[in-house]
Amino acid sequence: MVVCGIGAVGLRTVEQLHAAGVETVVVDAGERPGAVAGHLLELWGVRRVPGRPRDALVEAGIEQAAAVVVVPDDDLVATECALLARRLAPEVRLVVRVANPAVGRALAGVTGPNSVLDVAALAAPSVVEACLGRRPHPVELAGRTFVVATIDATRPGILRDLFGDLAPLAVTGAGQEICPGRDHEVAVGDRVTLIGTPEQFAGHPVDVTASRPVPQVRRGARTAGAERAARLAEEGGRTSLLLVLRTLLAEAERPLKVTLCVLLSVFAISVFVLRAGYVKTDGSHMTWVDAVYFTVETIGTVGYGDFSFAEQQTWLRVYAIGMMFLGVVLAAVLFSLLTQLLVSSGIERSVGRRRIGSMRGHVLVVGLGAVGIGVLEGLLAAGARPLVLERDGTNRHLARARELGVPVVTGDATDAAVLASVNLDEAVAVAVMTSDDLVNIEAGLAVRDQLGERWDSVPVVLRVFDRDLSEAVEEGFGFRYVRSTAALAAPWFVGAALGLDVLGTFYVEHTPFMIGKLAVGAALDGLAMRELSARTRVVALAHRDGTLDYPPRRDTRFTEGDEAYVVGPYQELLTLLRPRIMEP
Repeated sequence: MVVCGIGAVGLRTVEQLHAAGVETVVVDAGERPGAVAGHLLELWGVRRVPGRPRDALVEAGIEQAAAVVVVPDDDLVATECALLARRLAPEVRLVVRVANPAVGRALAGVTGPNSVLDVAALAAPSVVEACLGRRPHPVELAGRTFVVATIDATRPGILRDLFGDLAPLAVTGAGQEICPGRDHEVAVGDRVTLIGTPEQFAGHPVDVTASRPVPQVRRGARTAGAERAARLAEEGGRTSLLLVLRTLLAEAERPLKVTLCVLLSVFAISVFVLRAGYVKTDGSHMTWVDAVYFTVETIGTVGYGDFSFAEQQTWLRVYAIGMMFLGVVLAAVLFSLLTQLLVSSGIERSVGRRRIGSMRGHVLVVGLGAVGIGVLEGLLAAGARPLVLERDGTNRHLARARELGVPVVTGDATDAAVLASVNLDEAVAVAVMTSDDLVNIEAGLAVRDQLGERWDSVPVVLRVFDRDLSEAVEEGFGFRYVRSTAALAAPWFVGAALGLDVLGTFYVEHTPFMIGKLAVGAALDGLAMRELSARTRVVALAHRDGTLDYPPRRDTRFTEGDEAYVVGPYQELLTLLRPRIMEP
């Protein structure tokens, strides 16, 4: 296997290939590994080939490679390596990481269907699920909707008696048991993660009726969040005026609001006074329309001579003097403050965000990169209300967030005052998604301090690249949801390189699981389910005759031409399937 690029995703990909026993060669692709990465490559015995991409690919033996995984952090380098790899080895299996959608679609036309993957799109669903709390994870297998859900055991017993045909993936209590048998005993309060159809979950205390299948992530496909963004854009012309008015009101500072309230009060009082006290030359009183009209004339100092206080009673003329003086002052102050608001940088921010003091039940997303945009689309598709807090006011993704209709606030997430301004006390979840581990940890700790007693009930998801650091942060600081984009995306690249069609990844507590589809070849023909690893599970078996066996029994045997849908911790799954996937 040839891996081009040795960034975070590349290193994690090499690590998993090495652990699965696959011979791997690394091509630098313009990215020199750091001291830690270089040490790990040496420790694993992985050969590293430096040099220009073309020469390095040839030296790495691309013509004899089973597959090439192209995962540099730079899209230009990735595109160059992918095109060279396809030219040098037209038949080699190729998997490419590209973040730019347009480049990805064009490149897929050269490298082949399902060969281009986007790390942000792969990692975002796990973050969204963590933000929304423990909830059913739907996935489509062989045209049927299956659901992964976690249920708390309400009585002791064995899994077979408690959950019937639902396939157990993990039991978490005093410890964690991965893919236990159906005769495994559970105690009251143990969390049992199971997979099955919505019909199989009927009668159990979990609502899976609203679960929708998670589509396979393929570059060029339009996500649900993007579809909603398109609808928002279509409706933008009809709602823009209302949005601006709401924005101006939300952005207005206290002096402006007070001035406006006083002016409206003077206006209302004057209408009533004129309606009741003004007497026309014919002895009649003003109508309501006349009273409103004359009040606007007087405050605006644009009288046309059609009404006059000259012949009115003394008290009304004195009142008119005060109304004119107060009205002119209030109008001048109002226009001054309104002009200041319109020309300030605050309005530029607020028109895109409908600022936030009144927001309730929102999800705060800190850091707006490629992963952050993916998280926004996922949250919108799930019906959540996201809010972005971004430090860099020139971030190129801000326009996209505003196009999605997501409020955006510019500020430092480590500042308590900024966190208060985004109404953190009313947020239902926080996702810290910047590209700097230290900033993420610092922001997460600031959020923890501000949440106070709500810390245990509000999911706070941290993006941390380094695996050891993420484990230390979870254990040392008490964070429950620490996610690594590299760890979430690498199984997709490894699985695709090995020929496994990865359908999804998700977490059970702190253990990442993978669901994949495997075409049964000659090497698996006749193998019984009970001969597989105890830490993996075959969820369904699609036979050549079109029938679907779910869940297959332990004595069920694979037949060449079948399609097996397997789930388990991705390292176990890749180690188990690697010798059979790599068959000629």
